[in-house]
Amino acid sequence: MTDLPRPFEEALRALTRWFESDKLPYTIIGGLAVSLLGQPRATQDIDVVVWLGERPWDSFVRDGEGYGFEGRIGDALEFAARSRVFLLRHSESGVSLDISCGALPFEQEMIERALTLQVGGVRLKTPTPEDLVIMKLVARRTKDLNDVEALLRAHKDLDIARIRHWTHEFATALEMPEIIDSLEKLLEQRARS
Repeated sequence: MTDLPRPFEEALRALTRWFESDKLPYTIIGGLAVSLLGQPRATQDIDVVVWLGERPWDSFVRDGEGYGFEGRIGDALEFAARSRVFLLRHSESGVSLDISCGALPFEQEMIERALTLQVGGVRLKTPTPEDLVIMKLVARRTKDLNDVEALLRAHKDLDIARIRHWTHEFATALEMPEIIDSLEKLLEQRARS
């Protein structure tokens, strides 16, 4: 994918200006990242993980308003306090954003390892294909597992040891061994194709 739909490009341009101006480490995740790193697929919003560290969340939201971002729900700050996700909208383009506040060592590492891609007229941070695979395995919805399949097909030289390490960490922490089962099944399919 080399071009973005115009509304997405507008929203991403504003987002990257905001985050770069405020020196906020981030990476794009979700369907957009899969489209950039694996295979194009439809997505209705932009998903992002940001590392706020000690930064107050209310100042984060206020700063975003200066770049055209507003809450999508009545009290986006209260919702974020409960869920660690800011539900925002870029007012000019109408594009919705889900901005997750990173807290886990994996999320911090994923952001630090992020790739910089030039897409259309925007420079974006995306996770490595390995880190996106890990996130998608943990989410485990049907579309996430389809995304993992696409990423495994698109990248033949993945660091499988890294994927297995973090998949095992999450499976243990969440008490969900089926995460490991999903990975191994997808790796077997990949080896057969």
